[in-house]
Amino acid sequence: MRMRLFSLVCALLLSVAAHAAIEVYDFETPEQETQFQELSNTLRCPKCQNNSIADSNAALAQDLRHKVYEMTKQGKSKQDIVDYMTARYGDFITYNPPFTLSTAILWLGPLFVVVFGFGFIVIRSRKSKVAHPESEQWDGDKEARLKALLESNNQQQETKK
Repeated sequence: MRMRLFSLVCALLLSVAAHAAIEVYDFETPEQETQFQELSNTLRCPKCQNNSIADSNAALAQDLRHKVYEMTKQGKSKQDIVDYMTARYGDFITYNPPFTLSTAILWLGPLFVVVFGFGFIVIRSRKSKVAHPESEQWDGDKEARLKALLESNNQQQETKK
C-alpha cells in the first residue's frame, strides 16, 4: 500500500514538472498565431547563437518569446517587432542582417573570395601555359640523340630475330 502511494506521489510530481516546461499561448486570430510562429522561428536567441527563440530553452529566449507574444497580442506588425528586437539586441538577432557598413564583410566577403580564387586560377593557368613551351625546345642535339636511340633499338630487334 505504501509503495503504491509513493509511486502515485512520484508520478504526480513528475507530471507537474513536465507540464511547467510547456508554454501555451492563446491568440485572438489565426493571423496572430501565424505571425508569432514565424517570428519565433526567424529571430535568433542572443545567448544560444545559432538557435531561434523557438528552439532555445534559455531564459532569455523564453523572455523574448513572451515579448513577441505580448507585442503580437497588442496588434504590432511583424516589422515593428523585428525593429524593436533589432534596436534592443542589434542586427545579430535576425538571421538575415541588413546591408550596412558593419555587415559589408559578411555580404561581400564570399563574393571577394570567389572572384579572387577565380582570378588566381586564371593567372596560374596562363603562367603554366607560357612556361611549358619554353622548357621543351626541340633542337638538333635532341634530334640526333633520338635517331641514335631508334637505330640502336632497331639493331637490337634485328639481332633477336
